[in-house]
Amino acid sequence: MEEDALSSSSSMEVVEEQKENEMEIVNLEDKVEAPKIGMTFSSYDELYDYYIRYAKQLGFAVCIRSSTKGDDGELKYITLACSRSGHSQHTSKNIFRPHPITKTNCQAKIRAISIDGGSWQVNSLSLNHNHGLSPGKAQFYQCNRVMRPYVKRKLEMNDKTGIRMNKSYNACVVEAGGHENMTFLEKDCRNYIEKVRRLRLGQGDAAAVQDYFLKMQANNTNFFYAMDLDEKARLKNLFWADARSRAAYEEFGDVVTFDTTYLTNKYDMPFTPFVGVNHHGHSILLGCGLISNEDTDTFTWLFQTWLTCMSGRAPSGIITDQDKAMKKAIEKVFPNTRHRWCLWHIMKKIPEKLKGYKEYESIKFIFQKAVYDTLSPNEFECSWNSMIEKYKLHGNEWLLGMYTERHRWVPAFVKDNFWAGMSTTQRSESMHAFFDGYVNVKTTLKQFVEQYENALKDKVQKETQEDFNCFNSWLPCITHYDMEKQFADAYTTAKFKEFQMELIGKIYCSLFPIKEDGTFSEYKVLEDVKIGDSQQSVNFTVLLNEKDCEVKCNCRLFESRGILCRHAIVTLLHNKVYRIPERYIMRRWRKDVKRCHTRVRISYSDYSAKAEAKRFDSLCNSFHEVADMASESEDKFNLVITWVGEMKNNLKHTEGICRSNQTTPKVSTENNSVGEGHGISNESKNILTLIISFSF
Repeated sequence: MEEDALSSSSSMEVVEEQKENEMEIVNLEDKVEAPKIGMTFSSYDELYDYYIRYAKQLGFAVCIRSSTKGDDGELKYITLACSRSGHSQHTSKNIFRPHPITKTNCQAKIRAISIDGGSWQVNSLSLNHNHGLSPGKAQFYQCNRVMRPYVKRKLEMNDKTGIRMNKSYNACVVEAGGHENMTFLEKDCRNYIEKVRRLRLGQGDAAAVQDYFLKMQANNTNFFYAMDLDEKARLKNLFWADARSRAAYEEFGDVVTFDTTYLTNKYDMPFTPFVGVNHHGHSILLGCGLISNEDTDTFTWLFQTWLTCMSGRAPSGIITDQDKAMKKAIEKVFPNTRHRWCLWHIMKKIPEKLKGYKEYESIKFIFQKAVYDTLSPNEFECSWNSMIEKYKLHGNEWLLGMYTERHRWVPAFVKDNFWAGMSTTQRSESMHAFFDGYVNVKTTLKQFVEQYENALKDKVQKETQEDFNCFNSWLPCITHYDMEKQFADAYTTAKFKEFQMELIGKIYCSLFPIKEDGTFSEYKVLEDVKIGDSQQSVNFTVLLNEKDCEVKCNCRLFESRGILCRHAIVTLLHNKVYRIPERYIMRRWRKDVKRCHTRVRISYSDYSAKAEAKRFDSLCNSFHEVADMASESEDKFNLVITWVGEMKNNLKHTEGICRSNQTTPKVSTENNSVGEGHGISNESKNILTLIISFSF
């Protein structure tokens, strides 16, 4: 017995020595003493580790029920409780599919207090549980599932070498001596690998991407890509734009949004789409990049590359977030482009920047009113300065910075420019949602580029469907005014709806002539606006040149969105102008324009483009129809099955005859040099749009 005890002790020591290199093996024979009042631990970690081991021994999970910090910010009191404490909250929205309930209001817990020297002492406890305990299943509780660094490294190496997860996990089970000794589940392994697996700019992956791009370019010389390499010829940044995106830029490249938050959040590698708006008001891709970091040099490279791709034509406006590096790059590459900051990103920072003030709600209200309700820079200045003075906000650095850059984000300062209805980078974010169906955390760089093609193809299909809907159906006019019929005939459905809403809105407007000076007239338009439960009247000023039939409103809706506002409409109707001059019917929103980008193919490497694939798809469609009819009765079913069997035999027989008739291939005596339009000559042409840049 004594020798057995020594042997057991020796085994335990060996296990302890190997903990750094091997996964922890659970020893259920190592009894943990039950908690007692007065028990002292040298640190919080020792206290927590003790209670976790005790809970595992009994068969329950642990949670931190409550904690309190002292005046010095250090933890003072802690309550560690059974994870089934408290009451369940029904969070399921579907009452017929409720979530499982785990809470039983169990009172088992220990409370401890921090004493001198960082030690902790148990000062109260309750050991009774009101539910069953299961020591044999304690390993499944989240608090007991631990993955050691050695295991993580092993899983990462196996993943990089292509070993499947189930094999990696089974190897861990064998090494641990069985499932009962595992300190983690296969699900934990999968979650970990998905977390660390990123789009990697590896050497092999970069070569695969370049090969893919060359094939795309060989099929269409307007496909453009550029690769930015470091001093060791390793891929740093990547940009590409398909031929359709380049053609679409000719129509819709006046305003773009640029956003880097998508892959930063999901893959830790910024994906940077250039996004515009098409004639339906939908997001449209105008090029994409994958970048290794977000400094000024990287953005400068990306913007210059994009500008080269688009034949040197810069957009008239660009919307981004408040990134300083991006701002410097835009000033350098697009010096004549109007740069606007995303209003949504700014407004959502209000709680973070101002919540510490006692009168936060009042400040927030006036801040929003100054931003959204002012029609001119002077009105904004008055409202803003009044807020600063009233609430003594002179020392707030964020407000000072926002005021200094007010020309980049306040609507009163930017609405004289055309923005195609965009004021935020959420256009890019909606494009991100579009890509979510095609890429995930497991997507490699090459897969991402390939899936981009599939995603774009789907987007184009939706645009084509909208074009069809515009020509195949129409919205009825709600008035007898000729101007409404004008827009119904000219504009896409989405944009006609916007005009129609302005036409409806004229019923809330009252017109008051102010002065006339020859052919020029000035009007005050009073609009009744509902804000919450209250009504408010807002003054707008409209100028009309009767000779040229030119109308201008200080709301600047037409200038910024390309839609004639209700204030201008009521003024024109007052002056008996029933047909709108062509200058107010923007080509950009028309449905009867033949746009060149709609004639550009999307997919150049599509499997379905091959003759064999087309034949296969055609046969499958025919067989589906036959199967539908044959399944109606047993006789039809047997007839088709017999026919299929006969056809299989005939095809096998035919294939055998073809093979037997094959002879030794002869060397052609014709000229085998690569002719015009083949690979070599195409590569010599295509290389003109391949840009390889080195950064030192």
